[in-house]
Amino acid sequence: MTIFKRLPLLAALTAAIMAPAIQAAEALNVMTFNVRTINGPDGPNRWEMRAQLFADTIAHMHPDVIGTQELSQAQGDETVAKLPEYTWFGRDRFGTHKDEHMGIFYRHDRLKVVESGDYWLSDTPDVPGSMTWGNIYPRMVNWALFERLSDGKRFYLMDTHLPYRDNDEEARTRCAQEILARIARLPKDIPVFVTGDFNTGPESEAHRLLTSVLKDARLAASTKEGPEATFHNFTGNPDHRIDWILYRGAKATRVSTVTMSRDGRYPSDHFPVQATFEL
Repeated sequence: MTIFKRLPLLAALTAAIMAPAIQAAEALNVMTFNVRTINGPDGPNRWEMRAQLFADTIAHMHPDVIGTQELSQAQGDETVAKLPEYTWFGRDRFGTHKDEHMGIFYRHDRLKVVESGDYWLSDTPDVPGSMTWGNIYPRMVNWALFERLSDGKRFYLMDTHLPYRDNDEEARTRCAQEILARIARLPKDIPVFVTGDFNTGPESEAHRLLTSVLKDARLAASTKEGPEATFHNFTGNPDHRIDWILYRGAKATRVSTVTMSRDGRYPSDHFPVQATFEL
């Protein structure tokens, strides 16, 4: 009889112990990561010298989904070969697979893609490779509607890379307006995340526009880790916060600027940013 009387107590204790682990497992970890192009004149920081560290950084942070920028197909394929729990997708900025991608990586053991697509930040957004507003390279957004396998919760992720020149501020503002126009078409009850290298700071008009609809995880999260700035040009000393995770319909609990390095080398010239959310 004593054994049977203890069973409810044991079950309650087990549930109490497991509850925090279950809650932690259901957090959604979103990362933005500018890879740095494979074709850059980077000498000791060229891709083959940092490819393993790039994969190790992802493995250390274990994000559920990653919006990347400046990704080549070779870099994407090499990374998922090292990290088989991930897969990636997305066309490049010309609508092919020969140039830079805003590739989206995700853990296929935790998420599935319900639908996906892309559009260009131009006056003709449905024309692959299209450029207007003074852009010298095509600028685009890759996106997907994801469903979490554990509970069926869904969210959208959009990933982008805005123009980089100082005189591109007006173009970046136009890009932000196009992104907001697309978000306005989405269902209001499904969370939306926007990752990217925005090539401008939080003082910009692009940030003001985007955060009129979305929240900035760096500003909203209760716990912040790492430096605020993200671009460091392989020095480890960042000076601009140009990599953002924006969102609506979720709660940001933690944001980390990831400064992982090895033997003085970094996985990219940008620090990746990861934010933890409750859906």
